[in-house]
Amino acid sequence: MDPISREPSPSYLPIAGLIAGLVGLLLGGIALANASKANKAVTEAQAALATQSERINGFDSSIAAAQSTAESARSSSTKLVGEVNSAFQQVATEMAKINGEIAKLQEAASKGGAAKAGAAKSTEPAVAGPGEYVIKSGDTFAKIARAQGVSLADIQSVNPGVDPSKLKVGQKIKLPKK
Repeated sequence: MDPISREPSPSYLPIAGLIAGLVGLLLGGIALANASKANKAVTEAQAALATQSERINGFDSSIAAAQSTAESARSSSTKLVGEVNSAFQQVATEMAKINGEIAKLQEAASKGGAAKAGAAKSTEPAVAGPGEYVIKSGDTFAKIARAQGVSLADIQSVNPGVDPSKLKVGQKIKLPKK
């Protein structure tokens, strides 16, 4: 045997293996730390996503509630507009009736009221025409009926618009035919 080969030669292989193992262990630790940080970041991102999702769902429900409220308000306003239009139509109909009645009264006043207006402007006492009687102080339908020789019921029937309790001096009433 060769004397040189018998001598133990220093082997760097185990030391190189040990150094490689330590470097691998160090790189594995760094990788584990980075993986831990990444896992933490993913967890935080998932939590933030869940929070955003809840907020979006909250917005969705708020939007749905607002849409429902808006639809209800639109329906109520449409109903109210219909009721207001109906009320205006009723008022217009009543006003047309009243205007018609006013026109009739004005026409009647202009026809029959011209004579009465002339008499009212005059300072002379009212004079009864044929078949008329001018009320004097203290007159009642009963007194007038006795004085004229007619029945109380006849005087009342020919003067349907006259209130016997509100007779005024100078007022003309009709007398029934005898």
